[in-house]
Amino acid sequence: MKSLDDLKALRERMQKQMNVRESDEDTIKVLVGMATCGIAAGARPVLQAFLQEINKRGLKNVKVQQTGCIGVCRLEPIAEVFVPGQEKVTYVKLKPEMVPRIVNDHLVNKNVVKEYTIGAAE
Repeated sequence: MKSLDDLKALRERMQKQMNVRESDEDTIKVLVGMATCGIAAGARPVLQAFLQEINKRGLKNVKVQQTGCIGVCRLEPIAEVFVPGQEKVTYVKLKPEMVPRIVNDHLVNKNVVKEYTIGAAE
């Protein structure tokens, strides 16, 4: 980076990659725990899998964000899904290969993948 314009261009590219936009009533939010415990457990590839799958499908109503510690370190990697009008769903012990099913079943078709949730893991 050699200039402020380079920095601005980088910021724009990263915002597009993270699918960041103004929130509205129809936006589904996916929060991936990226504290040190999550990263150590493999959260970075899970985050990348969400971004790739959502971009591959062209989903414009889904916002993926990183968050800090969700508070259940032993169940990392964790992602919380907020669908408007529904209760929060917490997916635990995630692996990148689990993400396409979550995106298809939950984000697209509104069916929670119960065997990946916090209730099934305990």
